[in-house]
Amino acid sequence: MKNRIRIERAILHITQAELADRLQVSRQTINAIEAGKYSPTLALGMKIARVFDMPVNDLFELEEGD
Repeated sequence: MKNRIRIERAILHITQAELADRLQVSRQTINAIEAGKYSPTLALGMKIARVFDMPVNDLFELEEGD
């Protein structure tokens, strides 16, 4: 699954740690999601989208084979 989290964080000028604090998850979780090593739960994906004030499907994109 591809995502735009790194891009959206840069736009808001927030670090992985700051995003993690807002979402009450670890910085490692944010790093793994950005790297495509971990797919967040629906609830976490929705919380992330809320932080960036955008629809979930604008933030995450399924890749071939997902």
